[in-house]
Amino acid sequence: MLARQVMNQLDLRLSLQKSAESEQLYRTLFDSMDEGFCIIEFFDGPHGPLSDYVHIDANAAYARHAGIPDVVGQKLREMVGDEADAWVARYGQVLRTGQPIRFEQELVATGRYLSLSSFRIEPPERKQVAVLFQDITERRRAELALRELNETLEQRVAAALAERRTLADAMEGANAFIQVADRNFRWLAINSAAAGEFERVFGVAPHVGDSMLDLLDDQPENREQVRAVWSRALAGEEFVEVDAYGDPGRYRRYYEMRFGVLRDEAGAQTGAYQFVYDVTERLAEQERLREAEEALRQAQKMEAVGQLTGGLAHDFNNLLSGVSGSFEMIGTRLQQGRMADVDRYLAAGQGAARRAAALTHRLLAFSRRQTLSPRPVVINRLMAEFVDLVRRTVGPAIAVETVAAAGLWPALVDANQLENALLNLCINARDAMPDGGRITIETGNKWLDHRAAQERGMEAGQYVTVCVSDTGVGMDKSIQERVFDPFFTTKPIGEGTGLGLSMVYGFARQSHGHVRIYSEVGQGTMVCIYLPRHFGEEEAAETDVVTFPSVQLGAGETVLVVDDEPTVRMLIVDALQELGYACIEAADGPTGLRLLQSDARIDLLITDVGLPGGLNGRQVADAARDLRPDLKVMFITGYAENAVLNHGHIQPGMEVLTKPFAVSDLAGRVDRMLRS
Repeated sequence: MLARQVMNQLDLRLSLQKSAESEQLYRTLFDSMDEGFCIIEFFDGPHGPLSDYVHIDANAAYARHAGIPDVVGQKLREMVGDEADAWVARYGQVLRTGQPIRFEQELVATGRYLSLSSFRIEPPERKQVAVLFQDITERRRAELALRELNETLEQRVAAALAERRTLADAMEGANAFIQVADRNFRWLAINSAAAGEFERVFGVAPHVGDSMLDLLDDQPENREQVRAVWSRALAGEEFVEVDAYGDPGRYRRYYEMRFGVLRDEAGAQTGAYQFVYDVTERLAEQERLREAEEALRQAQKMEAVGQLTGGLAHDFNNLLSGVSGSFEMIGTRLQQGRMADVDRYLAAGQGAARRAAALTHRLLAFSRRQTLSPRPVVINRLMAEFVDLVRRTVGPAIAVETVAAAGLWPALVDANQLENALLNLCINARDAMPDGGRITIETGNKWLDHRAAQERGMEAGQYVTVCVSDTGVGMDKSIQERVFDPFFTTKPIGEGTGLGLSMVYGFARQSHGHVRIYSEVGQGTMVCIYLPRHFGEEEAAETDVVTFPSVQLGAGETVLVVDDEPTVRMLIVDALQELGYACIEAADGPTGLRLLQSDARIDLLITDVGLPGGLNGRQVADAARDLRPDLKVMFITGYAENAVLNHGHIQPGMEVLTKPFAVSDLAGRVDRMLRS
């Protein structure tokens, strides 16, 4: 009996030992699990039967996965509040049915997303449920991000497709011919309008993937034209060009082509694109407009000439009457042998001739066809004598002042014509001050940048300015806009031809400069002549012989005179022979050239610029210089038919004498040229 009791106690102790070891093993495994684990026990609460539960056991991983430490002993509704019903519903179903479940649910209280499995601990009367779970928050975020990415990707793809369809529709519906090519001249895109136009122009239909050069291989001229313009764009140049394409006998149009560079996302060039517009009609319309404007200008000139005809006819008739009357009276007195009055009639005739020459120079200046002899000059050096002339001209009621800029640049200008222009401005200023006032003549250096030059309608650069200002009545804007128009004048009929300011304008433009006017009613007017700066030294003034020599100058020199006007030729030859020069005459360019090709001695060529026979004076002179490199040449002209003479671009040993000229001036020029 005792032995049996001892055995029972030993079995009990052994059983307890095994149970303790098993419990220890269970606890070790329980706490070593990576997953969170807990046992919950339901109880009845204020919300109803089995409406809450308490955690009766939990492993160490519970806090790591759920984010809630020391959970054992905590009740659900005290832990998570508003989300308790959802958890009670999940685990309550497991307790009632005994069916295990697997699910994923967010633990809102800690922001963790959990993957859970749950089963009932038997028997059901224990009201216990075991829960095994893992924190899958990062995986869940990745899944949500992937889902969002997939959803937005679909949206982006749909948007891109829609945008592509929109661009394709716009490209197809555009009025422009649109082409896109890679760097091998192959089309990446071409709208139907461009494809149709290409086929009309070149006779072949292009398609995406075709090489435009291969397509035109049997049309070398067209191929080269296309290659040349696309090569610039494929080399990285962005530009606009207008050119004509097609066969003139079949289909030829003018196109405005706008090229741009095609780049990838990294900015590297992958090709070029082109927007092309047919501008044939626009160019034709512009040409028609230009022709209409030219016709309008001609009509305006004719109207202006018509307005001036009466005044010019009156002036020239007066001058011609003075000349012809003087000659008649001289003839009468010579027949009568009365020499006393001859000098008086000679002076009257010469005076009328000089006034006619001055009027002619004004007309030529207006038309910008006067012969200029530009020389480098510092305008300040002209002012002293010129101001004395102005004071005598405007009278004592008007004060004349000068403001000369220090360090004034030289200008390449005809000094005599400049003084004539300034005198016109001073006379206009005098007329604008009937009660007296002040005229100021001011010089200055101006450096105009692009913006300032554009505002003045000029080229950017350095200019010398000469401004004439007055304190007169001024003028409103409408008059300022017309003051440089030929024959426009505010003076009464018969008191002005309207050529003064237009002559100033013509002179300034012919000198490669400009003229500007500034005026306010009641405040006065300023007119400024802009002349381009000359980059060089001022040239010393030449002194011509102005009196007819009383002794013979010729020392065997021979002068060839080429002029188609017999009277002028006769006067030149007679005057030179009077001075002892031998003269040869020619009435046209070819005759003069044949004489120059002969062995005759010729020391000086005097030729009119405008000659009949197919060779003008400049051509004769150039041919003469080839034959006789040291030959001196004097051009005589009423205006410069050859634009080269207008700009003073004549070679050393050449000079220009303007008609009408004094015989003494001719003699002095000839003597100086042959002696130099």
